[in-house]
Amino acid sequence: MNQEKARFYEFGRFRVDARERLLFDGEFPIQLAPKIFDTLLLLIENSGRALGKEEMMSQIWADSFVEENNLAQNISFLRKTFGESHFIETIPKRGYRFVAPVRIIGDEAEAIVFERARTRIHLTETAELGDAPVAMLPVHKPETRYARNGDVNIAYQVVGSGDLDIVFVMGWISHLEYFWEEPEFAAFLNRLASFSRLILFDKRGTGLSDRVPIHELPTLEQRMEDVHAVMDAVGSERAALVGVSEGGPMCSLFAATYPDKTLALIMIGTYAKRIWAKDYPWAPTLEQREQFFEYMRENWGKAVGIEDRAPTRAGDERFRNWWATYLRMGASPGAAVALTKMNAEIDVRQVLPLIQVPTLVIHRTGDTALKVEEGRFVASQIPGAKFVELGGIDHLPFVGEQSEILDEIEEFLTGVRHASEYDRVLATVMQICIVNPQQQAEDFGRERWREILERSHSFALNQINLFKGREVNYNENGVLATFDGPAKAVRCATAVSASARRLGIKVKTGLHTGECDLIAEKVSGIAVRLAEQIADEAEVGEIMVSRTVVDLVAGSGLQFTEHSIKSFANLPGEWKLFVVK
Repeated sequence: MNQEKARFYEFGRFRVDARERLLFDGEFPIQLAPKIFDTLLLLIENSGRALGKEEMMSQIWADSFVEENNLAQNISFLRKTFGESHFIETIPKRGYRFVAPVRIIGDEAEAIVFERARTRIHLTETAELGDAPVAMLPVHKPETRYARNGDVNIAYQVVGSGDLDIVFVMGWISHLEYFWEEPEFAAFLNRLASFSRLILFDKRGTGLSDRVPIHELPTLEQRMEDVHAVMDAVGSERAALVGVSEGGPMCSLFAATYPDKTLALIMIGTYAKRIWAKDYPWAPTLEQREQFFEYMRENWGKAVGIEDRAPTRAGDERFRNWWATYLRMGASPGAAVALTKMNAEIDVRQVLPLIQVPTLVIHRTGDTALKVEEGRFVASQIPGAKFVELGGIDHLPFVGEQSEILDEIEEFLTGVRHASEYDRVLATVMQICIVNPQQQAEDFGRERWREILERSHSFALNQINLFKGREVNYNENGVLATFDGPAKAVRCATAVSASARRLGIKVKTGLHTGECDLIAEKVSGIAVRLAEQIADEAEVGEIMVSRTVVDLVAGSGLQFTEHSIKSFANLPGEWKLFVVK
């Protein structure tokens, strides 16, 4: 092959734009991590040739030492991406060979399809989730099919082709095809499908499943049997059940009733009972539920319940419009109220101790729709259940830090935590500088100073871990840490700064979000240097951040005061700086 001139490659229904580093399934782009794309490109550029593992690793990870398992993971991911197409052959004890015929596309007329598809990729101006914005790709909606349970048709979809089956049960209202209209929801589902065969369905009376009379909306038992019918339709003998909110109780009933068909049980933001009782004090009272029913009657068609279910996105007009349409398409006003009333009657407390399958319960600490105590209770009642409490206030699992939830699910089901292969990552760097440490040590006395520093560092490390950060360096001059979300970094910095103030330690803090270079456990790059310069610019007790941080946390509730525009030595450009209020 003429590799110097080749830009476009085609094999089966897939195409690759080597220059833009894009893979397409037909016209639809697929995101690949950089090293996975490098693996694919190396294979297709050597189609038909046996490539040794050492040769591949030396080209993909030049000047880096990695274990052979990294290459195996890349190959496994590509195979899942290609589905039933067997393009990559394993050569025992040697390496791999790309066996699909590859066509080089060099003609402009032939290549234009790439250009059209590539222009479909866009970066949306997202309302802030407390993290960096995400590139949203056009979504290829899976085909909707129907399974019969008695006289009722249940709509379902199947995504992915992994070795294990996952049945995803959305809470409250659902609509299969409107799942895919929200890029974050689509990303959540696609991640699940990356390591499984993902089975989605609409419960009877909602979404694309048969509408039924309001007085015949499904009980938990009927919903459970609908799952059974869908599993039979797709030939699934055993599946992991993932239930969100009200989907949790239904999945728990299924797991207790059909342990032979349940591989594992995962519940996210769930509960055992929906009405307050003395022995279950976290649920709303009957009067509070009645108020919500009346609110639904008056406002159905609007973004009902979004303030509790996705508070970080409640101010995002685009998201509000999607949520309102999703609910409106998912159920009529009467059906929505009737279904919510039925949910209020749920009480599976007696079922939970009967569950014998591996169980994971995930709940966000600040969940504003269902209290974290409810998740703790559910986990405590299931023998051997694992409970994971994550930060955040959103109830919908695909809003906020969805990767944290998905990492836990993937590790629980596969034993492997997802880790994209990046040499350079986007991160928020927090630099906390201790002001004139030698002078402060003399003022306190050396022994007293060491004790205070130990207490301060212990608290700082605890907060860094709490906000899902990573301490990179600590010494007598301060702390350097990185976070995958700027809002978490700011909140961590606020807590650590306040603690230092209480202990009498003089500190100042700088934060910036940008690309960082990772070499083993070390972090370097412009983002690190800029955070250090910003910290130097701050006054004692101040938390100063770059404009990038401010832009990325819009809508998070954090407030800032504009400070100045500065240029820094050995760093390009001018930087607008703000101080955390």
